[in-house]
Amino acid sequence: MKKLTLTSIAAAVLITYSCSTVPISGRNRVSFVNESEMQTAAAQSYTTLLKDPQTKILNNADAQRVKRIGQKIAAAVTQYMNANGYAAQIQGFNWEFNLIDSKEVNAWCMPGGKVAVYSGILPVAKDDAGLATVMGHEIAHAVAQHSSERASKAAVAEGLGGLLGAATGNKSATTQNVINQVYGIGAQGFYLLPNSRTQELEADHLGLIFMSMAGYNPSNAVTFWQRMAAVSASSQKPAEFMSTHPADATRIAQIQKDLPEALRYYNSTSGKPVK
Repeated sequence: MKKLTLTSIAAAVLITYSCSTVPISGRNRVSFVNESEMQTAAAQSYTTLLKDPQTKILNNADAQRVKRIGQKIAAAVTQYMNANGYAAQIQGFNWEFNLIDSKEVNAWCMPGGKVAVYSGILPVAKDDAGLATVMGHEIAHAVAQHSSERASKAAVAEGLGGLLGAATGNKSATTQNVINQVYGIGAQGFYLLPNSRTQELEADHLGLIFMSMAGYNPSNAVTFWQRMAAVSASSQKPAEFMSTHPADATRIAQIQKDLPEALRYYNSTSGKPVK
């Protein structure tokens, strides 16, 4: 693959200004990045990643589970967004779900709904509800346009050079280039791709709602994150104030606070919260 350059990324990421509200959380979000251009760049890079000879795309029963669960969540998200005045925020989304053979305990969703789940996270997810927790969380990042928000902050703070993220470990040069330059972030230990603590907790919140709308009991999110905490317990993690992720205890406590709201969606047949 022709190496992506900073110039090509700068051309793809057009600087604009917009202010919008994140669905469900109600947080005001400011972005200087054109979301449509982010989606286009992400879609191209996602295709390149899947064609990388060192990327093994699985087509087994687990892969079918990933697609089935992802499509259910995507359908629920689309219905909610369209019914609540947020249709414009998912305009151009073309959902795609793939399971990649890797020992990494990881998953991510690019702008525009391009999702990858790594097989290494399946033993931690254990069941459909656990997998829905992971995928709901990652889909929430895309729906909330967190990548555009991060790119905006990086562009302001460090110029477009800030879009070139951390190295992604022992992956091919092609894969590193794709993830680093377009998605802007890399794998960190046993955790999902790093984002700011605010975005992580917001993705947890939205993810709970999205999995509930799709028919998965959000109570399972607590046990999933407890399992994730156990997996990562032996890794060297920085103190919370130095980390892009919330501490395990902080994350789980906040999920428990958000559960009553999510359960109202889960217990509703209409997809709207039961009052």
